[in-house]
Amino acid sequence: MDDSTTFDEKAFLKTLTHRPGVYRMLNAKHKVIYVGKARDLKKRVSTYFQRSKQEAKTAAMMSLVDRVEVTVTNTEAEALLLEYNLIKQHRPRFNVLLRDDKSYPYIYASTEHPYPRLRFHRGARKGKGRYFGPYPSAGAVRQTLNELQKLFMIRPCRDNYFANRTRPCLQYQIRRCTAPCVNLISEEQYARDFEAAVQFLEGRNQSVIDRFVERMQEASAAQDYEQAARFRDQIAKLKRVEARQLVSRSAGKDLDIVGFASNGAIHCLTILFVRNGTVIGSRDHFPKSHGEVDKQKLVNAFVAQYYLGRDAPREIILDVEIEDREVLEAALQERCEHKVEIRSQVRGDRLRWLDMARTNAEQGLNLKVASSATIRRQFKALGEALELEEPPERLECFDVSHTSGEATVASCVVFNTAGPMKSDYRRFNLKPDAAGDDYGAMAEALRRRYERVRKGEVPMPDVLFIDGGKGQLSAAMTVLDELEMSWIKVVAIAKGRARKPGAERLFLPGQSTPIQLPPDSPALLLIQQIRDEAHRFAITGHRQRRAKARKTSALEEIPGLGPKKRRELLRQFGGLQGVVAAGIDDLAKVRGISRTLAETIYNDLHADQPN
Repeated sequence: MDDSTTFDEKAFLKTLTHRPGVYRMLNAKHKVIYVGKARDLKKRVSTYFQRSKQEAKTAAMMSLVDRVEVTVTNTEAEALLLEYNLIKQHRPRFNVLLRDDKSYPYIYASTEHPYPRLRFHRGARKGKGRYFGPYPSAGAVRQTLNELQKLFMIRPCRDNYFANRTRPCLQYQIRRCTAPCVNLISEEQYARDFEAAVQFLEGRNQSVIDRFVERMQEASAAQDYEQAARFRDQIAKLKRVEARQLVSRSAGKDLDIVGFASNGAIHCLTILFVRNGTVIGSRDHFPKSHGEVDKQKLVNAFVAQYYLGRDAPREIILDVEIEDREVLEAALQERCEHKVEIRSQVRGDRLRWLDMARTNAEQGLNLKVASSATIRRQFKALGEALELEEPPERLECFDVSHTSGEATVASCVVFNTAGPMKSDYRRFNLKPDAAGDDYGAMAEALRRRYERVRKGEVPMPDVLFIDGGKGQLSAAMTVLDELEMSWIKVVAIAKGRARKPGAERLFLPGQSTPIQLPPDSPALLLIQQIRDEAHRFAITGHRQRRAKARKTSALEEIPGLGPKKRRELLRQFGGLQGVVAAGIDDLAKVRGISRTLAETIYNDLHADQPN
């Protein structure tokens, strides 16, 4: 559609087809503000232009719509998948939005090594082996791994550590490992222990116990009483673990149960995870919606966005019937390559689990409401402390982290009245002119950030916080003056002389005397929270960058020096130190290294050394 033409809704509606597809509402700035799917595009999109029947939310959205775009699909299931991808890409203002969280952890059982291990895993599941989960938190995974190590004594160490052992480590001494690294257990026996651990993860506890009973009897018959005692102790531990688990008549089943609670403004959906018939935890989600959204539509949108982005269990239980149930089941079955059933009418154990999920959703909602009220009070107190005309709504805080000038990273964290906005966090990898120049690093980070703010690519904060004192404040104001944005409210947070929380001093431009708030001030508690979060985010990025740099050879940064030539250099000179010590003539003697390249290598490796 030509941007210069006026949108003619009647002509547009006449062109629509009755086939399924996806429609996108765009505003005058060509930004997607709503994405929807339809079984019949003509019927569905036409309802938006029937103003007499519009809800308040729809009327508010349509007042902003400048044009509508459609994509026709072959089936409704294809439309559902396209809708999910477009919402994920554009995050439209009027859609129910779910924070894209793929950080659920798993337990990974490797299978390639003769002595396989179980380990914590987060991320793409592409390795050869088996994945168990997802678990609701990293703590749940580590607790399970700890139990498995006690019960089955499966090695926890990495393969490279395992390959270089010459004697048992501490894990063997405290009876957490059978020391396969030094052959204190046969490969066959270890494989049986590993298989038992996998069966335990599958929920086949009784099978594991029966196998250990058989092995105990075999060891006893062979008069290997020490081994028999080991199996006896393992059986006892398994019985104790089994007693703590809430195993129901649905043993072996993998289900997700979704509970819902809302106060009209905040919505909480709690997913209760049941794996192998055992409740392993829950997680709360707070989807964003513009205006009031009825329960059925909100749950429908949540389930589509959540499960189309990850593997779904074979059964999903909801406390409301959703409109797209059959389409979602078909889409999830195709994506996950197994049957997925979505149910809302349940009884027995499933009904008790659903009640538990509802209770957890109500609890999560109450905590969120209480937390939101606290944050609003803190924002109001901050506005009063900084003498603003009205309470701020968006805060940004910058911090810089480095080790003696190495791997300098700046962080930018963002808070609003709902708390941390982690999707808006940013890190900046910096190369200041002088190593350890905190002022220069802060200036570079602010310049990069606020050039985008000035262009309208990033929202404007109401208050900009800088972790530091007068020097950092001066550097910040210099940058903002250059960008003609010095009107932004800037506050530098300096630690007190004792560097203890509660003694912070707040420096503001044009004020020689810092502000010092009472230690119990709600405004100060908010400032401490955003300052500490900026510090955490910066130091995490710094450590990651530093670790990556130290794993990278200096040779990798030399242009024209590929992997084969690097390997040959290291082989000829016995390592990087030998290459650094070599002269140009020595380097040029290596196969594949021309004199020009030898000079480049020599100059690059000695560039930072004093003359």
